[in-house]
Amino acid sequence: MAIANEALILDLVEWVAVQPRPYEEVMSAWRTSCPRLPIWEDAVDQKLLCRENQDGLGAMVRVTATGLAFLSASGRPRVLLRP
Repeated sequence: MAIANEALILDLVEWVAVQPRPYEEVMSAWRTSCPRLPIWEDAVDQKLLCRENQDGLGAMVRVTATGLAFLSASGRPRVLLRP
């Protein structure tokens, strides 16, 4: 997958793959006003991450199957995924 900002998108997907994260935490860490670095938007557009509402937790961000395949194809060492 050749997309702009691929290394940063990979960092984001890898970070979320360790454990699902609250949407607010992801936005705090990854949102940007720079139109040249839409990392969150690109990851969602590529269906690497998704946002889901979970009872008692609110909006959570998790890695999709496509995101896991992206990580696997990256050649980076495997991240430890929590069950």
